[in-house]
Amino acid sequence: MEEFIKSVCVEDLNNAQNTMFTVFRTLDTASVSTLVPKAEMIHNTFLLNKSYEFIAQNLSLLAVLKYKTDKNNYKIAINMLEDARFLAENSHNKNAIKTNLFCWGYIYNAEKNYSMALNTLKQARNINSSNEIINAKVSNLIVQIEKLNIANQDTQEHGGVEKPIVALLNVARTLAAETSLEHLLKTVAEEIKKVLDADRCTVFLLDRQKNELVSKVALGMGTQELRFPADKGLAGYAAQMGEIINIKDAYKDERFNPDIDKETGYKTKTILCMPIWNMKHEILGVFQVLNKNNDAVFTKEDEDILIAIGSSAGIAIENAKLFESQQMMIDQQKELFKNFVDTLAASIDARDKITAGHSNRVKMYSELICEVMNLDEKTTANIIHAAILHDIGKIGIRDAVLQKDGKLTDDEYKHIQEHVKITYDILNRVYISEEFKEVAEIASSHHEKYDGTGYFRKLKGEEIPLGGRVLAVSDVFDAITSKRHYRDKMPIKNALDIIKSGAWKHFDGDIVDAFFKIKLDRLVDVFLSEVDSVLYNQKDRETLDKYDVSYLFNLLTNESENYSDSDRALIELFNTYYNCKAGK
Repeated sequence: MEEFIKSVCVEDLNNAQNTMFTVFRTLDTASVSTLVPKAEMIHNTFLLNKSYEFIAQNLSLLAVLKYKTDKNNYKIAINMLEDARFLAENSHNKNAIKTNLFCWGYIYNAEKNYSMALNTLKQARNINSSNEIINAKVSNLIVQIEKLNIANQDTQEHGGVEKPIVALLNVARTLAAETSLEHLLKTVAEEIKKVLDADRCTVFLLDRQKNELVSKVALGMGTQELRFPADKGLAGYAAQMGEIINIKDAYKDERFNPDIDKETGYKTKTILCMPIWNMKHEILGVFQVLNKNNDAVFTKEDEDILIAIGSSAGIAIENAKLFESQQMMIDQQKELFKNFVDTLAASIDARDKITAGHSNRVKMYSELICEVMNLDEKTTANIIHAAILHDIGKIGIRDAVLQKDGKLTDDEYKHIQEHVKITYDILNRVYISEEFKEVAEIASSHHEKYDGTGYFRKLKGEEIPLGGRVLAVSDVFDAITSKRHYRDKMPIKNALDIIKSGAWKHFDGDIVDAFFKIKLDRLVDVFLSEVDSVLYNQKDRETLDKYDVSYLFNLLTNESENYSDSDRALIELFNTYYNCKAGK
């Protein structure tokens, strides 16, 4: 029954993905009433399978559909997009992140907020995604908006001055949606500069540890970081006193420091400074706006607009700083996890110098297979971690067996097979995240065989995790092409024949096919990963890049008298690098 449920879940997941892509493709052509039930139905499938990158994509899609159903659902849609953004960024899946940005741009465009739509969509365009549907959607919407040639018309009035209500709306939308502190500050500064019709706008944040005001957003002055003591200048005065400062003639105010003008050649005339507060009424930083255009001065209305923007900006800035702090903690945890994995792998290599480097090469072969199969980032990452750790259980195998010269006895062979179960037991006790459980499953299934005759659980077919099936090919290929205590490495033709003939028996045939599509230069990269890579010159790389493993295998299985000169040269070139492989 469990096997049946697994197969149904995999099939349902594939069907759900296809349905989601269909909904995206027909987003602007099919009726919303037909698309919503489909998106809601497949969402349950993604949740059941814990497919977070697809949950993020489909939640972004549902947000757009919610908005298209009724534009009064704008706030609900924004909240859904924010949740989807969080899931997408934490899944580190480019398709999910790009899809989320597209959906933000889609709603901005529908709201006639063309500048924000273009800005968001151009961010999406810069993300390399394997999803051709979303790539096309992003490009087409950018072209559509640019053709309208009204990206700024909705914000213009009286010689290019943005309407205050539009500025407040743009800022409010950004504050509700943006978690990137730098992007948030830049957008707020842009809107303040436009709505107050000013030449420059700087957003300073207060660094309490160093007692400095710091800004990376200084519109009109480039993007270099600015730092100075928090009690200096007019911005410092506003931060210290908590007051709004509106100066109509900078050089007549004793608090103004003209030295910066002397250094830069800039002429400061009018200044509007305002502290930024959080909900506890603590000062987070300062808005500093310089030089009202057309030799005008900042008015009481300008002050009121800045107060309206600042009251919400303070909360949003604090939230964004908290989000970045959490993201930093996640990145630190990932680095700790990587160090943990590398340390465990090093402990394996330390047991046996003959097999040292095996886990790293299995990782590299697995990466190449994942690349050919176009697997998503999360799946690939789990496979890579599992590849590095797949033999960690050998720390429980006796040295006399692990390092024995010569053939193993039946009892010794049974003992060394125990390393897979030990691997599972070790990794299954390490709780880092839910995803790491999959690493344990993959790492402990690399000796399972597609026909069910492997070990330790006698899994067969798709009962074996996909990553385990990838590792099986990588592990065997590296083992038979490397020296062991009891034998030398095999000739490449024999090694490739073992992999090829093992399809649908020992190995998943689809993964064997993927392995045979690897370019020869990429294979040589693995061979030379632990030897002097200077041996590998560009001309040889370009030659090997023209052919894949399948071409080489077909060549080697032909009679040598049928070889052309170029065939002989290719075989000789490949074998030169193959013989350099570590552990020859």
